[in-house]
Amino acid sequence: MGLINTPMAGAHLNVVSGNFVTSQPLGVDEGVDYFHGGRVRRVDADGIKRQLDQNNIVLISPLGFSVTGESFSVSSEEVAAKVAVELQADKLISFCSHQGVINDKGEVVPELFPEQAEEYLSRLEEAGDDSSGTARYFRSAIQACRGGVPRSHLVSYREDGALVQELFTRDGIGTQIVRHSAEQARPATIDDIGGIMDLIRPLEAEGILVKRSREQLEMQIDDFFIIERDGMIIACAALYPFPKEAMGEMACVAVHPDYRSSNRGDRLVQQIEDLARSKNMQKLFVLTTRSIHWFRERGFEPVEVDALPMEKQRLYNYQRRSKILMKSL
Repeated sequence: MGLINTPMAGAHLNVVSGNFVTSQPLGVDEGVDYFHGGRVRRVDADGIKRQLDQNNIVLISPLGFSVTGESFSVSSEEVAAKVAVELQADKLISFCSHQGVINDKGEVVPELFPEQAEEYLSRLEEAGDDSSGTARYFRSAIQACRGGVPRSHLVSYREDGALVQELFTRDGIGTQIVRHSAEQARPATIDDIGGIMDLIRPLEAEGILVKRSREQLEMQIDDFFIIERDGMIIACAALYPFPKEAMGEMACVAVHPDYRSSNRGDRLVQQIEDLARSKNMQKLFVLTTRSIHWFRERGFEPVEVDALPMEKQRLYNYQRRSKILMKSL
């Protein structure tokens, strides 16, 4: 309805329903006749798209019609999953009483792969909770992800604004089942320069990192490794090789303030160490002014300037007086 004194004033909205779902009967299973209970046979995706193209809202009920004209009650979760797959939807969003999946510590699990969701579903079924809203959601979300839907969200209808928080905050509030993680670790490209600069500029201003110009970053971008979350760079590090001495420098290690409480820093160190080993480097070193203990906890030991490669010794800034820590690979 277009109510007066609202942003929708004067709007005309059409809600269209129809026989978009073709169903078939469940029949008799282990002696039980399900009568008018059915399952989805196919979805008329073209018919739905035609209505959407006319700016109509399509309302699809958990009711399907057989080719012989009979009507059957079908699972709403199954309908939602089938429609999402056929429409090649970006997301499938489901509501239940719980705010996503809760782990043993009572915390919301933000992200699951289909295989992990199947494990949770197995636990629910073993506990006799196979008909709950969460269990039904898992089945439809797994089906949707297997069918090509990138993300399926589970949020609570009891929490005011849960949908807005799930969709418009980077970390969300519920649980999503994904084909690919929203967080990816990968080598940096020239297109990542702006994101890296946004990440490291505050640390440069505090004197934690050495200042780097955009031109310098562009020349060194092939040495950088990043962690990206939903298009935002939340962590980075660089590996500068010194092949003559079989050594490498791990530099420009930075993690966004909102993500420092997890293990992103450890992931970066491990990625850089693995990359250094693949390039036959025997030692890895860092120069730092503030994170000395953090690196020592990860196996780095203090050394003097003369332990550095000759080229790095000539570039060492004695005014900055960075501590040098080294680790054998």
